[in-house]
Amino acid sequence: MILVSLAATGAALAQSPARSADPAAAVARLADGAYLGTWKNPSGSVHIRAARCGEQVCGTVVHANDKARADARRGGTDPLIGTQLFEEFAARGPRQWRGRVFVPDMNRRVTGTATLIDENTIRVEGCAARVVCRNQVWTRVPT
Repeated sequence: MILVSLAATGAALAQSPARSADPAAAVARLADGAYLGTWKNPSGSVHIRAARCGEQVCGTVVHANDKARADARRGGTDPLIGTQLFEEFAARGPRQWRGRVFVPDMNRRVTGTATLIDENTIRVEGCAARVVCRNQVWTRVPT
């Protein structure tokens, strides 16, 4: 299920170089949009590219393995690659964003939050009706 693999809960992500030992430099990169880039879910079955959509951040599927594509197809989403999973994510703090997440295998949108743990790690959470929530830790795909 894509919700469990959180090809359904994510957002705002990164494209900066390797981790910095200087916390001030890391914060400066975050302020410059270093959270943009390509990220993968824990199993690596789905990759999204986070990019600016006006003043917000969107995440579009750029890679999905056969199982993820089949799950999405069963839910009514075909093709999965090119689908925008993370929509209208806006900053809620220096390391947190909130928006909507499209869950392809359920063909529905849920509330999503993304929290940047460090330059290469983000915790993504999606909640349906603010009752059922799932979260995962996504990692940056090296460029």
